[in-house]
Amino acid sequence: MIPSADILLSLTLLSVLLALTSHRLILLIYTLAFQGIAVSLIPLFHEHNQAMTMGSILMLQVMIVIKGILIPGLMLSAVRKIKIPREIDPLVGYHASLFIGLIIIVVSAFIADRIQGSLPGKHSVLIIITAITTLASGLFLLMSRGKAITQVIGYLMMENGIYLFGTALAKQTHAQHIVEFGVLLDLLVGIMVMGILLNNINNTFDDVDTVHLGQLKH
Repeated sequence: MIPSADILLSLTLLSVLLALTSHRLILLIYTLAFQGIAVSLIPLFHEHNQAMTMGSILMLQVMIVIKGILIPGLMLSAVRKIKIPREIDPLVGYHASLFIGLIIIVVSAFIADRIQGSLPGKHSVLIIITAITTLASGLFLLMSRGKAITQVIGYLMMENGIYLFGTALAKQTHAQHIVEFGVLLDLLVGIMVMGILLNNINNTFDDVDTVHLGQLKH
């Protein structure tokens, strides 16, 4: 792993901590957009991917557009339509979330140190730490927030963590991007459906807290 990738990975870790402590949904979406762009750029600097084909680079650019512009843009549009600027009364407070995020990083470092030797090829410990941290923090965000849109952001963070694992382990970059592109198309459709559901939930309950969904009857 060359130094530029380490910088991107460090910035990704910082974006994870910012996401855990942010209560403003717009800032959270911008953080996700930055994280998506940073994660998408990491394969360009990965030591195994220095001979990327034009097709791989083109697919990488498409993923940057989807991760950094299209999906965040759709989410910003949904937030502005439902007019809910921030997450109120999360299940886990923001200071506690930051503390848990730091614990996740420490545990991720321990796990990465243990599993690095069993992985094929040579991998930077930092990319494994970042992958585990992003995946676990996305899962934590998914479970600890009440707003539907924040939970979707947690799911997208988990996808970024899985992508980093793929970057570390994939021997064929082109194949990796094909799989990721298919996943992103599914996510894009899911985000569009989410926008419709958020609008309907907000019109029905005047809120988008998923707790209200328990009131629905079959």
